[in-house]
Amino acid sequence: MGDGRRYIDGAERRARLALRHRLAGPARATAPEDVARSLVALHGSDPATVYLAVGARLTDPATTVDATDRALYEDRALVRMHGMRHTVFVFPAALTAVVHASTGLDVAARERASLLKDMAKAGAPDAAWLREVEESALAALARRGQATATELAREEPRLREKFAYAAGKSYEGVHTVSTRLLRVLGVEGKVVRGRPLGSWTSSQFRWAPAPEHPELDAAEARADLLLRWLTVCGPATEADLKWWTGWRVTDVRRALASIGAREVELDEGTGYVTDGDVEPVAGPGEPWAALLPALDPTAMGWQQRDWYLAPELRPLLFDYSGNIGPTVWWNGRVVGGWAQRPD
Repeated sequence: MGDGRRYIDGAERRARLALRHRLAGPARATAPEDVARSLVALHGSDPATVYLAVGARLTDPATTVDATDRALYEDRALVRMHGMRHTVFVFPAALTAVVHASTGLDVAARERASLLKDMAKAGAPDAAWLREVEESALAALARRGQATATELAREEPRLREKFAYAAGKSYEGVHTVSTRLLRVLGVEGKVVRGRPLGSWTSSQFRWAPAPEHPELDAAEARADLLLRWLTVCGPATEADLKWWTGWRVTDVRRALASIGAREVELDEGTGYVTDGDVEPVAGPGEPWAALLPALDPTAMGWQQRDWYLAPELRPLLFDYSGNIGPTVWWNGRVVGGWAQRPD
């Protein structure tokens, strides 16, 4: 380019994706921990997504369930917790402090304030009462090691208290204190999701105390997280970065400056790569295909997706909330969707 910025076209971006997201044959991983480190975060709202995303990237997919169970629940090398955009993800355990400081603290403050506001509107007990219940519940969880919300409520009955919210609105309903409080504690980094009650596809789960981690400076943590993500997903636009992290644009720009990110030219406009990642990247050298699950971190990795997803496929693959379903990939492009028949 005339301004000295290198142009990175869609083909090279797809080559980077094939290798860095462990999708092409030569780039496959041998363990779930390697997959999680390579992708920074795996979407964890649907438990099955974690296993299917890992399995799509392993050299031996037959080991997926046992190896992922081990990493999550025995070795605790992977942790399922709230992260970017108030979404549940699975992270390498070493990243819990970074995620908590970079994204969790601001969201947690809003979540607790929202809970207290809803309780006050409903005439429910006040913040002092909630803090007392919280401390009691955390003590019970520490004694048990892991517990469901129902099991915790047996030890702290006040968790069963109910309050109405959004009265008069089309979405009004009733919440138990346990439902909202455990969600807040999750975002605050005090509890994490533990082993499910059923199989690896079960959406019912136990809670566990969060692993101990140091309190980091928020700006430094944002720079650390952005560096890791841009290493995997660069080049990316500012819009991509803001969308993935859920941060304010000022925080994104400060983090980009802090890591010395380099500007490149993309079809969408200005993009960013990490310092030292400007040079061309060759592809995997052989064709590749992948079946990725709904909410896979590759399919959801960027806000601007035309370089790997044809616009005409969007209404067929996305739900009303903007979440993508299972996708079929060929050489770095989404070419369709897949499903498992009931039989």
